[in-house]
Amino acid sequence: MTAPFDFAPLLAPGTPAPAAKWNGFPKYNFVGGHNDADNVPVEALVEAATTVLRREGPTLATYGLNSGPLGYRPLREFLSKKLKGHAGIECTPDEILITSGSLQGLDLVNTLLLGKGDTILIEKETYGGALTRLAKFGVNIVGIPLDDDGMRMDALKSTLAELKARGVTPKYIYTIPTVQNPTGSIMPVERRKEMIALAREYKTMIFEDECYSDLVWSGKRPPSIHSLAGGEGVIFVGSFSKSIAPALRVGYIVAKWGILARILGLKQDAGSGALEQMVLAEFCTRHFANHVPKLNKTLSHKLQVLREALAEQFGTAAEFGDPPGGIYLWVKLPDNVDTLKLFQAAQAAGVALNPGPEWSTDKAYARSRLRLCFANPDPATIKKGVEVLADVCRREFGVPLRSSNVEKR
Repeated sequence: MTAPFDFAPLLAPGTPAPAAKWNGFPKYNFVGGHNDADNVPVEALVEAATTVLRREGPTLATYGLNSGPLGYRPLREFLSKKLKGHAGIECTPDEILITSGSLQGLDLVNTLLLGKGDTILIEKETYGGALTRLAKFGVNIVGIPLDDDGMRMDALKSTLAELKARGVTPKYIYTIPTVQNPTGSIMPVERRKEMIALAREYKTMIFEDECYSDLVWSGKRPPSIHSLAGGEGVIFVGSFSKSIAPALRVGYIVAKWGILARILGLKQDAGSGALEQMVLAEFCTRHFANHVPKLNKTLSHKLQVLREALAEQFGTAAEFGDPPGGIYLWVKLPDNVDTLKLFQAAQAAGVALNPGPEWSTDKAYARSRLRLCFANPDPATIKKGVEVLADVCRREFGVPLRSSNVEKR
């Protein structure tokens, strides 16, 4: 019998550990960017797919390039109108590039701008996927503290001044200003204007990620940084993953043509999936405006179920806010709780969670924090999952104790 070929010596440096085999979702799933299954507009998507395939199916023979390499033009036309009304962005369809999810947008912008040893500024608590990608580039990541209104401008200003004194100009400031991940904060308009002024003073770009901005309970949000800056010095990325369905994998970059032309030279993937773009354009033109408020109503209710369950099970041992939108809750547990260790123990009990250190530039600060995604489980599962998580915390770390008179925060 031939021995298995040992390919381990051939692996490139820095190759991540092998993935575990898929065994299905955990019983209590609070991880990832999943959304509410009952609010996936299945019938409307079926109708849109049937309509668009009958009308434009033959164009799939050419990688969907009939609209050019920027992506399916009707989808870019929808986005141009939607972004103007939603975020105040004045852009033409030719200033929008469709990508395979916003993650590809992050990868393309990083590939365009970053080299080993470069410096970037980022919110101290931020999207874990952005952190892992930046680490691969070997860049110097500087975390800027947040408060309830997002990135603190006093901290940003002092950091920029300190870097300038050392002769360092950051390549960009990465921010999630509208429904920040993981904290859920929304940056006020005056702070956005201050960021633009600082970026211009210190001659750096702003990389604005608005992946979650459709999920604002009130439907009201400040103008985007891109719009306030007139699109100058700002690259904007967005996604349909949170507003329609994560599995569709359709995102977009908004930037001036000079930047998009450079990015197109890097996007050598024969084009993002054309069928998804066509279906989304057909669906969104007819249904987007009515769909999102219904989804937000469901998500808002689930958030309150999660908050009440945490208050009931953890008492004052768990600290958390009341985000105005999104699909995540950022939770602080007692200092003796190591959420990386909690992750393992909770997983064995059927609870999946995101440990805080994976979502922060300051691992020690985030050691006792965790991110819970409340969008996918139904309310009963949320309640039971939090109960199981609390039991694990009591067993493994000696906390928390229930308090019958805990105020529902």
